[in-house]
Amino acid sequence: MKKRVETKIVSILFFALVIMVTLSACSSGKETGTLINDGLTDSSKGQKPVKLRIVWWGSQTRHEPTLKALELYTKKNPHVTFDPEFSGNDGYADKLATQAASKNAPDIFQLDLKYFAEYASRNQLAELSTGIRLQNIDVALLETGKYRNKQYAIPLGNNATAMVYNKNVVDKLGIKPPSNDWTWEEYFQFGIDAKAKLADNKYALLDSTSDYDMYTHYQLSKGQGAPITDDGKFNINKETWLEFINKYAALRAKGVVPPAEITATDIEYDAKLDLLHNDKVLIRRSLGAIFTGYDSLKPGVYQLVKVPKGEQAGGFLKPSMFWAVSADTKHAEEATKFIDWFINDEEAADILTTTRGVPVSSTILEHLRPQLKNADMQQVELNKNVAPDAQKYSQGAKGWSNYTEKDYKDIGEQVIFGKISPEAAYDVLIKKAKDYE
Repeated sequence: MKKRVETKIVSILFFALVIMVTLSACSSGKETGTLINDGLTDSSKGQKPVKLRIVWWGSQTRHEPTLKALELYTKKNPHVTFDPEFSGNDGYADKLATQAASKNAPDIFQLDLKYFAEYASRNQLAELSTGIRLQNIDVALLETGKYRNKQYAIPLGNNATAMVYNKNVVDKLGIKPPSNDWTWEEYFQFGIDAKAKLADNKYALLDSTSDYDMYTHYQLSKGQGAPITDDGKFNINKETWLEFINKYAALRAKGVVPPAEITATDIEYDAKLDLLHNDKVLIRRSLGAIFTGYDSLKPGVYQLVKVPKGEQAGGFLKPSMFWAVSADTKHAEEATKFIDWFINDEEAADILTTTRGVPVSSTILEHLRPQLKNADMQQVELNKNVAPDAQKYSQGAKGWSNYTEKDYKDIGEQVIFGKISPEAAYDVLIKKAKDYE
């Protein structure tokens, strides 16, 4: 009998101890209702864990803030984690295209406007018409992410075409600096004046013979439209193109632009191989949205100006890039929620600032304005300067990206290395274009 009583007392004490430990554990939780052991907040309790694959291109100044933003999002939404992948621009488009073709694209991916029509027309993008607050974004900017009147991509920044130059060196040379109202003649003369004061192994301008985008600016400024029309027609004006190519041939002979073997090493945005970064040239075609990357490597050294003009302006406004969601994702709802937060949340904006261009949300831009640095404000000012006479930006014709990105470059490099004459190169451009029309 005594033994039964003792056993009963031990049992009572054991259960009392369990109750005390349980109450103690519960009382140590936060006021939000977080349980100490399950790691879920009230907002995500009961939701299934989701891992989103997300990829983007850029420089380190974009990578680090983006990773911090992802970390903050997971902190606020513990059921959502990320599998991030990031790189420079070189090779990014090819890799993404391969993944999309094999239905293995990331859930969320950064997409350039020049490829948007191709992805949308191949049904590789999820529709984003609902679930994202778009009321504070310029309507014209949103239109760039639409295909057949449906939203398939969300712009991440206001952006403008530009020239970025080494202001420190130009000031030391004592020559007339680039300006927002300069002409192509003044641009080429700037190169000649600069080279006269530079060392033999330094050059003024990049050789743009194989640069489709730079030639696009040139032809637009002549009032002749885009080299490839929106409906996929070859429109490279022979007289204008030969004028452009022969001008660079003359500059190459004078040493104003680098010799072919140096030009071929240039990789835009690469901290080691970009010829502007490593002080081989003074100026290059660029975009406002990547200016913070240049400035981070050499703070205060670089300056933004408009693209040179001809009879018309040569530059245009465009979205810096998009977030898009794969049509094959299994997590479309969570991907959409993330994009909405990315462009509309003030805490996210405090981390990201202008790493993808001037914020698309007018309310977010006003929130950020007091904390913007000089490099950020240069982007804002550039957009304001380009807007009044900006050319209409072409989204690019479906199916032509290989021509504008690869074929044109290959043919231009043959000219630079002296393997083909400009006249023969133009004939090859026409012949190649027939494969795409």
